[in-house]
Amino acid sequence: MKYVWPIFRREFAAYFATPLAYVFIVIFLFAMGAFTFYVGRFYDNGQADLTVFFGYHPWLYLFLVPAIAMRLWAEERKTGTMELLLTLPAPLWASVAGKYLAAWAFTGVALALTFPIWITVNYLGSPDNGVIVASYIGSFLMAGGYLAIGACISATTGNQVIAFVVSVVVCFLFTISGAPLVLDFFRAWAPLPLVTAISSFSVLTHFAAISQGVIDLRDVVYFLSLIALFLTANVAVVDLKKAG
Repeated sequence: MKYVWPIFRREFAAYFATPLAYVFIVIFLFAMGAFTFYVGRFYDNGQADLTVFFGYHPWLYLFLVPAIAMRLWAEERKTGTMELLLTLPAPLWASVAGKYLAAWAFTGVALALTFPIWITVNYLGSPDNGVIVASYIGSFLMAGGYLAIGACISATTGNQVIAFVVSVVVCFLFTISGAPLVLDFFRAWAPLPLVTAISSFSVLTHFAAISQGVIDLRDVVYFLSLIALFLTANVAVVDLKKAG
């Protein structure tokens, strides 16, 4: 951690050194509120829970998280500061981990600022707060998975727009692989083990399981494995760029 911490601190502080962080947080909170109370018609449901609120998280993260991730490495390459970063007396994995953890922590701050919605639902009724806590944990893990994908793709290009678009596409594929429409398509001709395997790759499937209030070890392992896989790929990509 002696290598990771300085990079984490530098990157995390950099978010709040510009208006970018505040603009993102405002957009994030506005979108969460709008989709929960207006699009999701929270007050018309007549239920004191946050099912509607968390139901929109995968789809909002699909665009908001890649917007954070696209700058992680693409901006370093564009401004020419990647070479300076890689000459620091720290191993490559520490640079990757530090930048990623800073972005994940920033995402966590934005997610934590949605607490007024939690307070609102407790004021209106008696929700199962255990389910809500589990859903927050699942949402945070899901954001981490999307962020790891975006960080890896950001390392492959110096163009932030390309990094954003490709990250959205890849995250979308990981999301819809467990959707009923996709599974019904494969059930029509594919064997059941293949359909089950495709469903197991879905972020949506694992997040839905956690949002029911049960934090299954398999779902946690899925998200942590997804993060580890793409961070490992991130290290490999940056190493190749460095060697090139």
